[in-house]
Amino acid sequence: MSALDDWTDAVRDALHLDPIDPTLVLDVARDVAHGVMRPAAPVTAYLMGLAVGRGADPVQAAAVIGELAAGWSGD
Repeated sequence: MSALDDWTDAVRDALHLDPIDPTLVLDVARDVAHGVMRPAAPVTAYLMGLAVGRGADPVQAAAVIGELAAGWSGD
């Protein structure tokens, strides 16, 4: 188990959350950091978490965000 897995499990346990796929979140953060701007990555991950908490499918939410980031022109 990696330090990231240990940390993720500790936070999930403390917040009484179900398991997640950290790779999905990291991929979204990478796409946003490179396609939009670095500070947008944690904010976007938070927004994705809100959407998932309200019932959105995590994989679908990640796909939507990935498409937005890929087409982002910054204007």
